[in-house]
Amino acid sequence: MGLLLSVWVYNKAADSPPPPSSAFPLLAVPTSSRLAVTLNSRPVSPQDGRSHWSSDHRSPHFLLSPCQQEVTRSPAELSSDGVRAEMGVKTGLHVWELLWSPEHRGSHAVLGVSRRGCPLQASGYNVLVGGDSQSWGWELKTNQLWHDGQTLQHYPGKRRSCHSAAVSDFRVQSSSNTEEVADTPLLIPERVLLVLDADEGTLGFVVDGSYLGVAFKDLPRGVELFPAVSSVRGGASIRLRYLNGTKRDPPTLMDLSGLSIRQFLGRQRQDQTDKLPLPPFLQRYLLD
Repeated sequence: MGLLLSVWVYNKAADSPPPPSSAFPLLAVPTSSRLAVTLNSRPVSPQDGRSHWSSDHRSPHFLLSPCQQEVTRSPAELSSDGVRAEMGVKTGLHVWELLWSPEHRGSHAVLGVSRRGCPLQASGYNVLVGGDSQSWGWELKTNQLWHDGQTLQHYPGKRRSCHSAAVSDFRVQSSSNTEEVADTPLLIPERVLLVLDADEGTLGFVVDGSYLGVAFKDLPRGVELFPAVSSVRGGASIRLRYLNGTKRDPPTLMDLSGLSIRQFLGRQRQDQTDKLPLPPFLQRYLLD
């Protein structure tokens, strides 16, 4: 029954027309029920230690805010600088939110995950996260995936042909130079969700509420992996927040039922659960 519910939830989402202002819903892929429940769960407290950047594992050019949730790169010439989260994970599925204004990225703006040994400073302007075998990164300006110092592919990749055509149409409408539009990277907005499944060894991203699929697979299992970013732009500020996570166990039937009801209500009506013909306990559960 849980499987049927998760399929129903995905079909309901697929029936909803994507917002005309964003191409990302056209590139979305189905999520597992485990990820869908995690993404729709109430975020943990912002004070959670997994929301902190590391005070020790960062370039000296990254200044740490008093709350440790934001880092700002001070101006520095011919330097590539990185920082990783204070706490990593070895098991489970986990979601972090990263806020990074497109106006303050510049070139070589990368986010992803790293092991403990990833270098966090280098001379010149380079990709750090994804620049060695200890890290995996998504370069936001070019949409390129990086690992072991090599570019792998563009992300998100092309999906079904009808979606690809729609994305091309979106790019044509958003660009004055239609001859070069096919190679124009998508502009990644300020808010990106990083989805790390340490059990499956995969890393993916959510943009504009759309899960774009697995960016990296075969990540090492049983070793600690940390959210990480690298930048060469002076004044770049990146904020980190841990949202939620779950163990390897599949979602409960109650979680799946609550998810399907919230999906059906939509965000605009999720505070109207008191109008549902349900006991008060279940109404409070859905509200939470």
